[in-house]
Amino acid sequence: MTPDEIAAVRGELEDFAAEVFEPFARNDQRRWGRVYLRGLLTDGQRKSVEPMAARLGEDGNRQALAHFVTTSPWDPAHVRARLAWRMEKAIQPTVLVFDDTGFLKDGNASACVSRQYTGTAGKVTNCQVGVSLHLASDHASAVVDWRLFLPETWAPGSVKADPDKVARRTACGIPDDIGHVEKWQLALDMLDETRSWGIEVPVAIADAGYGDAAA
Repeated sequence: MTPDEIAAVRGELEDFAAEVFEPFARNDQRRWGRVYLRGLLTDGQRKSVEPMAARLGEDGNRQALAHFVTTSPWDPAHVRARLAWRMEKAIQPTVLVFDDTGFLKDGNASACVSRQYTGTAGKVTNCQVGVSLHLASDHASAVVDWRLFLPETWAPGSVKADPDKVARRTACGIPDDIGHVEKWQLALDMLDETRSWGIEVPVAIADAGYGDAAA
């Protein structure tokens, strides 16, 4: 969105952020949450902190945005729940959709990046993979829950563990108790979490990568 387009919906965006970020414990978290959200919506392909800050004008405090993203403690499940409640009202979903998306990477520094298949590229390539749950109807859809897939190469104790990737877990902030979980199990975990928020949708759909999992 251009700066003028952002300005035109600024009031609605602030109301949305106030609702979704209400669980944040501190005013500064809510402030920089609003700024970060606005930064994600601004024009520009790169959504990392530094180029985002450059586009945000007087709100472009790179240090504050980086702190919000990396070290400011808040529970993402609370934010996702509020997003799901709002989207349920807006979409009136008739199905849940499970899918995964690849985020192509040139290097090996990002958390959980590995050579793996992604439909984004249609081949095995260097990428991260995120598994997502969407509320959907005939007229709209919105992602309301997601997980970053941790390949076996990042899992200590796995026969496929890569020592260099395992050594990067601490720098990437991956907790010791997080290990490799199959994508279909991540989908079931998100289904359970969504139901715990009081959202009951009678039908779930997914591609064969999930539907062929007999377990």
